[in-house]
Amino acid sequence: MKIETCKRLGVVVAAALFLSPIAWLACRTAHTAPMRLMQANPAEQGKTLFDQGKYAEAETQLRQASGNEARAYLAACLAKQMKLEEAEGVASATLEAQPDNRIAVAALGEALVKQEKADAAIERMSAAIKDMPDLAYAYYWRGKAYNLKKQTARMVDDLQSFIKLAPKAPEADAVKQLLAALQ
Repeated sequence: MKIETCKRLGVVVAAALFLSPIAWLACRTAHTAPMRLMQANPAEQGKTLFDQGKYAEAETQLRQASGNEARAYLAACLAKQMKLEEAEGVASATLEAQPDNRIAVAALGEALVKQEKADAAIERMSAAIKDMPDLAYAYYWRGKAYNLKKQTARMVDDLQSFIKLAPKAPEADAVKQLLAALQ
């Protein structure tokens, strides 16, 4: 007698030579349903990969997705991979369609600062802050842009705002250390 195990369901199905059709279907569904879900929704898969720091893999999925949120995450992936001009373009286009997209604002700020386009970063982040005064990463990237221009007082003000709005952000500890060193 042959015993087959369906680990995803946590059951053991015994049959003479073959699994029963219902057991086979249950095992097959348990193994393929998550894969179909992931394949069917590249935007969600891309966001998950982005959150895991797998930017190249996320980029591949997000290029297959549609919608402003997927485009914003694509811009963020591109910025993280130093594909800065493309990130700037994708983020700008996303913000044209959806001006309040927080991910796109952060991706644009990152792309502009990393390209050392300080004036453009300050202008775009200031506009975002005017519309969304609680947008932590707009302060963060504008502070970085002020640093490029050697405007330390303005940088400090923006980084303090960033810490107030996002005290548990991944960058928060480094920003706190920088602010402490400047005092």
